[in-house]
Amino acid sequence: MEVPCVRVPREEGERTRRELADADLIADEFEITVADGTLYIPVTDPEAVPDALEVVSREVPERETQTTPADRLGFEPSYERLGDVVIVDEEDDERSRTIADAIVESDLPVETVLNKASKVKGETRVRDWEVLAGEGTETVHREYGCEFALDLAEVYFSPRLATERHRVAEQVEEGERALDMFAGVGPFVIPFAKRGADCVGVDVNECAIEYLRENARRNGVEDRVTAIAADVREVAPEYEGWADRIVMNLPHSADEFLESAVTIADDECVLHYYDIQHEDDPFGPGERAIRAAAEPEYDVTVETRRTVRSYAPHELNVCLDVRLER
Repeated sequence: MEVPCVRVPREEGERTRRELADADLIADEFEITVADGTLYIPVTDPEAVPDALEVVSREVPERETQTTPADRLGFEPSYERLGDVVIVDEEDDERSRTIADAIVESDLPVETVLNKASKVKGETRVRDWEVLAGEGTETVHREYGCEFALDLAEVYFSPRLATERHRVAEQVEEGERALDMFAGVGPFVIPFAKRGADCVGVDVNECAIEYLRENARRNGVEDRVTAIAADVREVAPEYEGWADRIVMNLPHSADEFLESAVTIADDECVLHYYDIQHEDDPFGPGERAIRAAAEPEYDVTVETRRTVRSYAPHELNVCLDVRLER
């Protein structure tokens, strides 16, 4: 069967395999193969593979000892994995339960199957879930060497942003002071802290903040993480001029918090600003909003304009990496 694979020289194979495994990107139902000194590692989501790695399409054998959901169903169902939870998005009740049964009967390392029962909603961006198999909505997700405990019914978390979070985390240097304005359970804060940054994570969701504190302990960085349950606009005056790096991952409404971001920024600060805009001008609205908030107090330099993913027809989820210099 032809599947997307990461292609690397054999001598780099184990390091790359560990990196992909930490990001939960290895397609376990297929064999890792070697040909002419090159290793081919099957992956679940080619778009989530770090840009530095080469992805090719290649014929690889299925694991003989592993039964997949497709083996049970006769077709390939659409699902995503988060820790030991599998998430499906099916409106038809009978179809969703048939897929859940096949997933449970397969050899996937799965404890729970959930079906999306609503869209993301409310200030805390959570959704309703239908439990098709297993119990509860709590899990532990592993990503690039970090562990994140979370409850999908109580907090927002997207495994599809793993590569983007890793891209930003790799820019962090030891001794930095970083503030995540919408921190959730810590997918930016924890890897920042593991790289030696002093971090503050703020979120209006008290449950998410409790998980952030737990995840700081899980990953051995509790001494470098301060978790605050509040609206960041209320917290900003306490951290005036504090941050070398600020994350603003609240697409659709991050512009409403730019005044607070400018308050928090030190004399020199990197801002990671996430937005969702029409494909005709995906970066312009965000850049104009940042300049309106920061100039003339700061010189504003856009260092990176990056499309993170397609969000909806003709709409893109984008990131602006912006340097502010007083």
